Amino acid sequence: MVFLKGVSALSRLRSRVKQHSSLSNSVRWLQMQSSSDLDLHSQLKELIPEQQERLKKLRAEHGKVQLGNITVDMVIGGMRGMTGLLWETSLLDPDEGIRFRGLSIPECQKLLPAAKPDGEPLPEGLLWLLLTGKVPSKAQVDALSQELRDRAAVPDYVFKAIDALPVSAHPMTQFATGVMALQVQSEFQKAYEKGISKLKYWEPTYEDALSLIACVPLVASYVYRRMYKDGKFIPMDDSLDYGGNFSHMLGFSSHQMHELMRLYVTIHSDHEGGNVSAHTGHLVGSALSDPYLSFAAALNGLAGPLHGLANQEVLLWIKSVVDECGENISKEQLKDYVWKTLNGGKVVPGFGHGVLRKTDPRYMCQREFALKHLPDDPLFKLVSQLYEVVPPILTELGKVKNPWPNVDAHSGVLLNHFGLTEARYYTVLFGVSRSIGICSQLIWDRALGLPLERPKSVTMDWLENYCKKAKAA
Repeated sequence: MVFLKGVSALSRLRSRVKQHSSLSNSVRWLQMQSSSDLDLHSQLKELIPEQQERLKKLRAEHGKVQLGNITVDMVIGGMRGMTGLLWETSLLDPDEGIRFRGLSIPECQKLLPAAKPDGEPLPEGLLWLLLTGKVPSKAQVDALSQELRDRAAVPDYVFKAIDALPVSAHPMTQFATGVMALQVQSEFQKAYEKGISKLKYWEPTYEDALSLIACVPLVASYVYRRMYKDGKFIPMDDSLDYGGNFSHMLGFSSHQMHELMRLYVTIHSDHEGGNVSAHTGHLVGSALSDPYLSFAAALNGLAGPLHGLANQEVLLWIKSVVDECGENISKEQLKDYVWKTLNGGKVVPGFGHGVLRKTDPRYMCQREFALKHLPDDPLFKLVSQLYEVVPPILTELGKVKNPWPNVDAHSGVLLNHFGLTEARYYTVLFGVSRSIGICSQLIWDRALGLPLERPKSVTMDWLENYCKKAKAA
């Protein structure tokens, strides 16, 4: 089975970049592709030696520079605020939100090629950007789309592995099982067993990463159709791009749903390296586990209620509001329900973030999509009310550093509107998206020769003794 804006805008962006010297070095690579080369592999092959030398120089000249102090709070508080990872593909700013290779989400929407004029960015364009640091041309994106379609061949044993599970198994369990089964075809494992120079590790990693990205929509759609559509599977459409084809394989023919999937996959693809799924993929990959093993591990982290499962929890909570209070709920009724949730020892899902200290830009671009395509949807109106009601309440509590909505506060309502109502499945969509970011960084991990990750751990006894000595000194 097989699956699967213009130069003037860039000139304006470059002028803005020049006005911000702090960003000038990080976006020095920003350029439209002037090369006619449509092959992503050859582009990377040219870039890697330069970046290897850059890292070597950075370490030689600044290896002993301190990046901050580590506190006890950081050690026992989930390492929050601790700088300890190199992650090239994206950077999360507490105030600005995510930047993909220096580009904000609105800038990506303007600069990356789309399937139609003024449409949402194609995920293939973001993949090219993450890997090369360059905004691709439409021809390069089309070539990458074709390459991914050509790579989207899933062996029958993958489906048999999924079929061995009960249909009632959680969608993420089935999805991760399928990814693990794909590992049998790992080019990195074969190359490593035969013997390969460390300098060439990135090449079989690239092969695995691109094939994995190509195959996960098919595996994911197989799980969806198996669970919710009586196993009636839909073949890929050779005329569609990555996001459009994924939507098609799930069973949605609406052009608006195709556009939503393009946006969804793009904005969920990467969120720097410290979140659970990204960090897990990097950590497992640092042991030279191939991309299939690394990404499967990342998916198991994504399946946790405090990470990727949150978008499922948001829609279920919003529907519980409607069930109890009705669709035409007043602001006062909504406030009462929010307080009822909080006083019950629960959180309001979709609000707050471990790093961000403002409204998530991923939330805002989904809100703009909703205003354009479904302004009268009752659940969207409720989400808009929550945007007004929840932050002041969380601020009043005084325990929340960020009371603003995150990406999960909106995505479920959009999917629900276009007919993808099975909230249990939503994290799988997140997983398909995250393959782009995690696999892109895995390629650069191997290209840069990043080492095995091995931080130091301590006991409570050690912390207590250390603090006593520090106090005495």
